[in-house]
Amino acid sequence: MNEAQIVLLGGLWLDGSVWAGVAGELADRGRRAVPVTLPGQGDGNTSATLADQLTAVLAAVDADPGRSVVVGHSAACALAWMAADARPGRVEKVVLIGGFPSGDGESYADFFEIRDGVLPFPGWRPFDGADAADLDEPARQAFAAAAVPVPEGVARGVVRLTDERRFDVPVVVVCPEFTPAEARDWIASGDVPELARASHVDLVDIDSGHWPMITRPTELARILAAL
Repeated sequence: MNEAQIVLLGGLWLDGSVWAGVAGELADRGRRAVPVTLPGQGDGNTSATLADQLTAVLAAVDADPGRSVVVGHSAACALAWMAADARPGRVEKVVLIGGFPSGDGESYADFFEIRDGVLPFPGWRPFDGADAADLDEPARQAFAAAAVPVPEGVARGVVRLTDERRFDVPVVVVCPEFTPAEARDWIASGDVPELARASHVDLVDIDSGHWPMITRPTELARILAAL
């Protein structure tokens, strides 16, 4: 039986190239990674919408005749969960890195100020502390220089979930700047209602800040390959 493909979705401001290190490590472990450059995040389409991004993710899932593990990072955790909702029979597992899925009717990523129709990278101040603790100054400069402003139609898009079979798709939460114990408490307290209803949720720790695909690609690939 063929291994499931691993579809990789970056969070805000990231294109598919952010997964290069992880994808290479996965290939060395005999796993097939499919990094997705989401519409509006690296293809020059400033009018892209959240629906366009979901369409691109589903195209990656549908391109493989088997089943897929869909990995979402940060804001794209919601996008990965939307893929499970749209393809509950094709998504074998959802992996959430440094984030949690939004509920139906919630905003996708309305976190920062929109300027001239896009959500630009806001600088490092909002990420002071554990988020960026393992990024040195050259790494921060490189990240900021490569950051892609996210179209307003993506950032302010509305999450739509319609198929309760998504709750039967196993979920793995990779915990970078927070601990598995903290994530467990958030789920149990009702702060993450989508995961509170999920049938199977595993929590995995990784010693990193918010962007382990940049700072810990080997360790992250090891975690993903072991799923």
